[in-house]
Formats: sequence, C-alpha cells, structure tokens
Amino acid sequence: MEEKQLTEKESLAIITEMVNKVKNHYHENGSYLILWGCVIAFCGLVNFAQSFWKFSIGFDIWILAFVAVVPQVWLIIRENRRKTVKTHLGAAIDAIWFVYMMTIIGVIAYGNITYITSPGILEKNNLEIFSKNTVTGEISPFRIFAPSFSSIFLLVYAFPTLATGLITKYRPLIIGAIVCYIFFIASLFTNFTYDMLFSALAAICCWLIPGLLIRRKYLQQLKQPDV
Repeated sequence: MEEKQLTEKESLAIITEMVNKVKNHYHENGSYLILWGCVIAFCGLVNFAQSFWKFSIGFDIWILAFVAVVPQVWLIIRENRRKTVKTHLGAAIDAIWFVYMMTIIGVIAYGNITYITSPGILEKNNLEIFSKNTVTGEISPFRIFAPSFSSIFLLVYAFPTLATGLITKYRPLIIGAIVCYIFFIASLFTNFTYDMLFSALAAICCWLIPGLLIRRKYLQQLKQPDV
C-alpha cells in the first residue's frame, strides 16, 4: 500500500506536540543552583566575618553544606518522579553534576582526613615538624595542612558551571564560571579570610544569579498556554 503523505498542517501539529511534551515534562527550574548558591554564599560570608572580625559562632558553619544534601536529594527524587521525558542533554547535565558532587565530597575528605593522619604518617617515619615564632622564638609542633585549600573549591565550583553553560549555551552560567576562575586566581595570592569572601561571591555569580534567572524564565514558561 502506498504510504499516506502528511499535509503541512499535520506535520506541524506533530512537531508542535513533541515540542510541548519536552517543554512540559523536562525543564530546568533553577532549584539546584539557587539552593547551593544560597548555602555556599551564606557559609562563605559567615566564615569571612568570623575570620575578619575575630569572633566565633561556636560551630563550623560549613556543616550547613552537608545538611543541604538532604533537600538536594529530595529535589532530585521529586524531579525524577515528575519527568516523563528525558533528553540526552538532560542526562549529560545530570552526570556532570553527579560527578561534581562526588568530587566535592572527595576534596572535603582529603582536606580533613590528611590533616588528621599526617602526624601519624610522619611519626612512623621517625619525623616530626615544628614551627618557630619569628617574634618570640617559641617552637611548637606543626601540623601539616594543604596551603590555600579553599582555592581548590573555587576551581571545582567552576567546572560543572562552565560545562553546563557550554552544553546548554546559557551565557549567565558561562560568565559565572569565568568569574569563578578569576576568583580562583586571586585566591592564590590571599589568605584564608579573603578566600572565604571569594567563595561567597563565586557562589553568587556562578550559581545564585543564573539560578534565579532560570527560575524566572521557568515560571514565565508555565504561564504560557500550550499551542
């Protein structure tokens, strides 16, 4: 039998229906970017204030970053339940942010575990490191730590942001990542206090602002009737 030829109107209707399915069932609402932009910016600013004005709130503010994993998981589960259509682009972006999350966990583990284990490793090799106060001449045991460790976080922050921006061709993410790289370079020449300020500003530029822009576009899209 001869195949039925679709009219121009029928072809347009099919294409429109497919586009609407993708638009309605797969979208980026900016929730992940807003969540982590707020959390990292807040923690960075509090840490900067504590170091600059010499006060303590009594606990490590960065614990909030671990607590934020709970709403992150909840958002992922909710989005996966709502999605009926998933594109290759969406799968690639999900993979990038999953690798980013695992990398952050690894970097945090590296910084904390090596700080604890380094004295024991040196002791097994019959070594001990001391520091000398150049003013008082006082000598005390010195614990090894990674210099400018917070700079590494800035470098890691930029990776998923730039990758996502390049894949989606979304300029605010690309600009945010470039700003994050600039803060990374600057942090190599500053102390911990200003590194925390850079971390907060980087989170605002590369996550919070793009996330709010995406969220606004998403809400506007919901108000538009399907055609």
